[in-house]
Amino acid sequence: MITARHRHVALLVAGCYFMEMLDGTITSTAAPQIGRALRAPATEVGLVITVYLLSLAVLIPLSGWLTRRYGNRVVFLTAIALFTVASVGCAASVNLGMLVGMRVVQGAGAAMMVPVGRTMVLSPAAKEDILRLTSYVVWPGLLAPVIAPLAGGLITTYASWHWLFLINVPLGVAAFALAWRLVTGRDGAAAAGPPPPLDWTGMVLTCAGLGGLTYAAHLVSLPAPPAAETGAALAVSAALLALAVRHLRRTAHPLLNLRTLGLRTFRQSQLGMTMYFLVVGAMPFLLPLMFQVQFGWSPVKSGAVTAFVFAGNVGIKPATTPLIRRFGFRPLLVASTAGTAVIIAALGFTTASTPVALVAALALASGITRSTGFTVYSTVGLADMPAELMRDANTLAATSMQLGAGLAVAAATIALRAGAAVASGGQAAYTVAFCLLALIAAGCAAEALRLDPRAGDAARGIRPQPAARQAPSGSGGPVSGGPVSGPAR
Repeated sequence: MITARHRHVALLVAGCYFMEMLDGTITSTAAPQIGRALRAPATEVGLVITVYLLSLAVLIPLSGWLTRRYGNRVVFLTAIALFTVASVGCAASVNLGMLVGMRVVQGAGAAMMVPVGRTMVLSPAAKEDILRLTSYVVWPGLLAPVIAPLAGGLITTYASWHWLFLINVPLGVAAFALAWRLVTGRDGAAAAGPPPPLDWTGMVLTCAGLGGLTYAAHLVSLPAPPAAETGAALAVSAALLALAVRHLRRTAHPLLNLRTLGLRTFRQSQLGMTMYFLVVGAMPFLLPLMFQVQFGWSPVKSGAVTAFVFAGNVGIKPATTPLIRRFGFRPLLVASTAGTAVIIAALGFTTASTPVALVAALALASGITRSTGFTVYSTVGLADMPAELMRDANTLAATSMQLGAGLAVAAATIALRAGAAVASGGQAAYTVAFCLLALIAAGCAAEALRLDPRAGDAARGIRPQPAARQAPSGSGGPVSGGPVSGPAR
């Protein structure tokens, strides 16, 4: 049974997640204005987005150890305060260097805010409550990239770029006050005993590898990527991540516990979620670009039609949990990912002469499928996770999610360039790009078919058979791909 306090904490974390995701994308439409105000080329203002994503990618893996060391309350409150103060610093920046520095601090706060919040919400939850709680937390993160272009355009048109960051201040103050009241004690961190020593080797290898990969994605998304620098960044980050995986699998107290991947449903959900988030994260970038560049629509018209994705996200939410309880995780995930593939491909074949109502209907349908699919991905693996591994699984899930988000724009850029190479530019380039992303979504659907039909049954209130009561390898129990019985307390 979800208590009122537990629900309020979940909604608080949802608000923090929205702030984090909104800040990662809202500045993209304001690059020219920021560049003029700070006397910097608009191309260099791209660093404002990149360093934020870099900070997130680098510091999210550290959040799990910090909560063990200092407790959820201390880390969560510190993260909100850091994010809010850094937002004021961003608005007060007088040059590009200061703005970039403040964005690093802001990203550090965001990297701790949401993973720690998810742990607070899901770790003490009974298995049958995880589905509803996850639904509370995750959907605002899907809304932010959709409304960010329109919100950024309106702010820079009718106010100034400073308000892109100042809007976080009242939100941050409110979140801090609510967290101070709702989040009490150390939330069980002290009862778990002293934390293990920090895995310095794992931290250096993992953080440097993820940071390098995010930076390489930024280089790829540039209009003219420097070939040598991009290739070097990709090669070095790949090597560092390979070494990190080797180390994390062998060390006694890893920064990221890869043993959680011994649970098949969690392993499959992480792979699928990373690829799926890459696809749905690319759409808010490609859709407005196609609408404005190829269709000749105004930014307001483009933003208004793209906002139908937002409407689909919100509209389906009340039905998501009943649908999962009625049909199960695997059927709904297959339908959502396959539906996403079909809708994205259909959007690629629209043209300036396509009725606006049809384009808006497709955008609405894409919001429905992406919201449902992401809710399933965020729930099914954690629903089968033993309670003692929930914190580690949450940290790894947050890292996978951020990886997909950080690579989304690069994936959209690569798809569009491939389309231009194949179709010699024009609308055909967008058709090819959308179809390539649809193929990735179709791959997610094929992978979803491999899920155990009983995956996530614990979250649906279905008691698993005794033969399925197994735990991930390396957790002290037998190796499994099936659900884990009993509530997580």
